[in-house]
Amino acid sequence: LEFLKAHRRGTYTTLLTTCKLNEHLADIDAEASQRVRDLTAAFAKADGITEQLKAENNLLWAQEMNSCHAIAEEIVLREVVYR
Repeated sequence: LEFLKAHRRGTYTTLLTTCKLNEHLADIDAEASQRVRDLTAAFAKADGITEQLKAENNLLWAQEMNSCHAIAEEIVLREVVYR
């Protein structure tokens, strides 16, 4: 919402006046959330982050998963939210 208000004023106004703003925001949120989950899982698999690592070294597993999640969020922000 804040991005639309600040950087896509025309789109924001159009969506608001046609009563489609909430639907648009919900669609973007759903798409972004799913994409973050998918990318996080893909990065974890590529890096060899497994349930075995979680059982053996929980802190390392959490650190690695947080790193994968942060990278996925940055990608999704650029590709889904800020497009």
